[in-house]
Amino acid sequence: MPSTPPCSPIRSRHALAAGLLSLAALLAPAASRADATELRASHAQLRDQLRPNAHGHALHIDSVEQQDRLTGDVFAVLDHPFAKVSAALREPANWCDILILPFNTKSCHVQNAGGDTALLVRIGRKYDQPPEQAYRLQFGWRSAASQPDYFETRLQAADGPVGTRDYRIQVSATPIEGGRTFLRLNYSYGFGFSGRMAMQAYLGTVGADKVGFTVTGRDRDGQPQYIRGVRGAIERTSMRYYLAIDAYLQAASAPAPQQLERRLQAWFDSSERYPRQLHEMDRSTYLSMKRHEVERQQTALRD
Repeated sequence: MPSTPPCSPIRSRHALAAGLLSLAALLAPAASRADATELRASHAQLRDQLRPNAHGHALHIDSVEQQDRLTGDVFAVLDHPFAKVSAALREPANWCDILILPFNTKSCHVQNAGGDTALLVRIGRKYDQPPEQAYRLQFGWRSAASQPDYFETRLQAADGPVGTRDYRIQVSATPIEGGRTFLRLNYSYGFGFSGRMAMQAYLGTVGADKVGFTVTGRDRDGQPQYIRGVRGAIERTSMRYYLAIDAYLQAASAPAPQQLERRLQAWFDSSERYPRQLHEMDRSTYLSMKRHEVERQQTALRD
């Protein structure tokens, strides 16, 4: 009987790689189903808190402060069908159209190299600022799940400004009744000693009077008292990103030449509904700044 030839090391490595890929393919749908089930459970749990508020948004905001990490969550009901939401948020270029809307994003470019997709984002101050003077964040972009009833997109940057690190933006969604979509936006970042010192300096000066969205109590007149400090800060940023997604979806049905202006107007209008938390500048200043930043970004892409 002929002996079985020994398996070569190269063939063994190829077989192992193929086996791992097959295992990943089997596990990914199962993970997506589990994530979809968890998201629908969150919707059921938060149903009473997801009634439209005085500003027309059905949402719930939460935040967590850990020893070396801050996390903000926005759970929201979108008046857009799941197919529209999923298609929009699966495209990296659309994310640059979304991320440029908050006042402190100075530029965003999609970069593809070796099969990997990244978003090169510049984060600066609230006034007009050249991108090269702003902080650079390189977000790796990944479509983590794309199912008929669930999708998930993840952005992650290893390094950030002023001693911060491991930035994560995770957006997941599932269809719900009435042709609407339930969406979760999770935004977080880590920090070390220098990052904590920078945050404390900010909160002790220009950020001293700023608040978030979580209600911590009522004053003697019955008015809500809102969370402050680092949790207030992460809630404000999370809300700005959520409003940017909503503004993008609102403008998506307009003719292409009108979409940018619709997005800018929608984002500013929505943020001004929460002046206690989100007001930074007047409309004309914001629109002028953003039109210039987008034009500069488009010029850079053409060049």
